Amino acid sequence: MDRRSLLIAHPSADLYGSDRVMLEAIDAAVGRGWQVHVTVPGPGPLVEEVRLRGGDVSLCPTPVLRKSALRPAGLVRLIGATVRGTVAGVRLLRTVRPQVLYTSTLTIPLWIALARLSRRPVLVHVHESERAAPRLLRRLLATPLLVATAVVVNSEFSRSVLADSFRSLGRRSRVLYNGVPGPEHAVPPRPAIAGPARLLFVGRLSPRKGPQVAVEVVRLLTEAGRDVTLDVVGSVFPGYEWFEEQLRRQIREAGLLDRVRLQGFRPDVFPSLAAADVLLVPSQGDEPFGNIAVEGALAARPVLVSTGSGLDEAVQGMAAARRLPPDDATAWADEVVRLLEDWDAVRGDAVTDAVTARSRYAPEVFRTALADRLDELAGTPAVTR
Repeated sequence: MDRRSLLIAHPSADLYGSDRVMLEAIDAAVGRGWQVHVTVPGPGPLVEEVRLRGGDVSLCPTPVLRKSALRPAGLVRLIGATVRGTVAGVRLLRTVRPQVLYTSTLTIPLWIALARLSRRPVLVHVHESERAAPRLLRRLLATPLLVATAVVVNSEFSRSVLADSFRSLGRRSRVLYNGVPGPEHAVPPRPAIAGPARLLFVGRLSPRKGPQVAVEVVRLLTEAGRDVTLDVVGSVFPGYEWFEEQLRRQIREAGLLDRVRLQGFRPDVFPSLAAADVLLVPSQGDEPFGNIAVEGALAARPVLVSTGSGLDEAVQGMAAARRLPPDDATAWADEVVRLLEDWDAVRGDAVTDAVTARSRYAPEVFRTALADRLDELAGTPAVTR
């Protein structure tokens, strides 16, 4: 039997949360006998990971919807990118001839259109939830999903945001929690905090992700006489270099050069988590889910998250997790103190949370559910490898 062909359209070649979920999707498809082709707009660390999992990679220009497209210059660039992307996309579809197209985001709607125009089923996996955006903008972003063959979302929170735009999308969407691989062996938290307490931030360096809040937490704790350090693991989006400079200036002006270290991007976050005591996830905008919060739990570390979005759902029922107001650095600093003062109980809860997270977010559960959905769309039997 000929192997079925799946084309995955992805908006970047990075290795952050949604990128890693896409890699799990490749594993799901390859395990069911699909021949997987992945298209990304440009080179990056994701490309080699795709190939290691048995996928082929094509670099294909693709317009990605960003807020900058709302400005006149951004709109002109978007139109130009759409024309180029259409030509390249049609060519790629003719070459690959996929039975199903899977797009891992709603921010590249061109691929939804190309799939439907070529009469191919398309599964859209939604990892976005812009609840705070104006309703008109949210409806515009969600409109292409109305013609998608199937929609999967990564949380009930994401589904509620879609349903607020179009009720039919809320009814059609299936919730599939991300499969999040953990460390082979979680390193237990330190028995006691000897020396500085080690805080950790992992994520994009952007105002939305909140590293500036983490730095402010360190400033407040240091002023209160607490011995703490902070490692910041992550890099900026192209065009956000100004924010990294602003963050460095904040660190310098607060006198924290010896306490806050910008470590840059690291493809494997678990060594950083193993070296840390507490993970901070102070997102300033709505998060559809929160892979890094789950990774913190998998690493048996207490996790502090911003409340009010999918992060709440990601750490639901985890005893060592704390939910805090996104922009209240004082509340975050106070909670760090409470964790450290109750360390024996907290570290025990964190070890228990790791077991919970391994069960709830097991990659094999995600892979099975996603592969079943792809099989349904293809309408042909799987060839299990």
